[in-house]
Amino acid sequence: MRHTVIDQALTAIWLGSILCLVPPAALAQVTPSPSYESQPPPPRVDPLPEQRLLQDTQPAPDYRVTALQRDVTGNLWVGSWQGLAQIDPNTGRVLSRINLPNTVIGDLAEDRVGRLWVGTYEGLKRIDPRSNEITAQNFRLPSNRVLSLLIDNRGYLWVGTDRGLALISPDQGLLMTTLQELPGVSANTLTLDRQGQLWVGTLDGLVQVNTASSLVMSRIENLPGSTVQTLALSPDDQLWAGTPAGLLVVDPETGAVLRSVTLFRGRNVTSTRFDQFGNLWVGTDRGLFAINRYNGALLREISGLPSSRVLDLSPDTGNKVWVGTTEGLGWISLTTGVATAHETFSRSAPEAAIGF
Repeated sequence: MRHTVIDQALTAIWLGSILCLVPPAALAQVTPSPSYESQPPPPRVDPLPEQRLLQDTQPAPDYRVTALQRDVTGNLWVGSWQGLAQIDPNTGRVLSRINLPNTVIGDLAEDRVGRLWVGTYEGLKRIDPRSNEITAQNFRLPSNRVLSLLIDNRGYLWVGTDRGLALISPDQGLLMTTLQELPGVSANTLTLDRQGQLWVGTLDGLVQVNTASSLVMSRIENLPGSTVQTLALSPDDQLWAGTPAGLLVVDPETGAVLRSVTLFRGRNVTSTRFDQFGNLWVGTDRGLFAINRYNGALLREISGLPSSRVLDLSPDTGNKVWVGTTEGLGWISLTTGVATAHETFSRSAPEAAIGF
């Protein structure tokens, strides 16, 4: 340590002597090394809502039911992480099962001639229910991760992905257009308003798209919770939007938020559907509720489902409300109000019963 101090002192004296030999003019011309202020990285744009990213990083839950679609015959298609099945909603009996190459199903839609379109995390599939034949459609979508599907008033299929929208003609099997520069990036959920225009729930609010021109008509930003995860149009033509922070009622004509439903403030709202009586069923990550749309009053809180984390709903199907959860499929009797887990699509079902 003593030698180190002496060496440092000698070095300082030597440097001082050298500097004394340099003319002042030359010192003035010495350019100091440039310095730069550290800049934060650019903001990251998530391709999916936060809760879906969280779910995707977890081990694949075998019993998750993510999509429900009532078909023209009145039967119910059940999209799960086990595959795809058609059931009789009156009895719960499984009518057919279809094994898809990729079982991560984002959404289901039925076109005007009864073909079933299946949005998966590896693209779009088409199924003929008469033969159960699967047709892989090689459309160049903005992304192969399909989150939402909707048939508009003209019979065209809108495909929402985590990177924008696509419009497809189901009859011709043609990709008509894509909207990759979608404000809010991810088309999480889709619905139509009274005029037949498309509303898209995104990572950053709501976007209205003209179904004829595929152009953005309007945008609603700065909503509480920001990300719109589910949309439902009420009988009086108001948009009910579920976010990770609550349930909002939005006027589609003015874009104004009419109210935030008190019961769901601070709750993660994941699914919304109106029934034939005009009541709203609201699925959250902590339970299922039925509310009065006029005043937001709680009509019923449901217990007894396979899980309290609700992913999709199908009211008025076989005189029941069918519920897809993270732990399987359940249904609620509209006469007794009792919830029951479907014996085939649940964790308690025998392995042979759920196999595809």
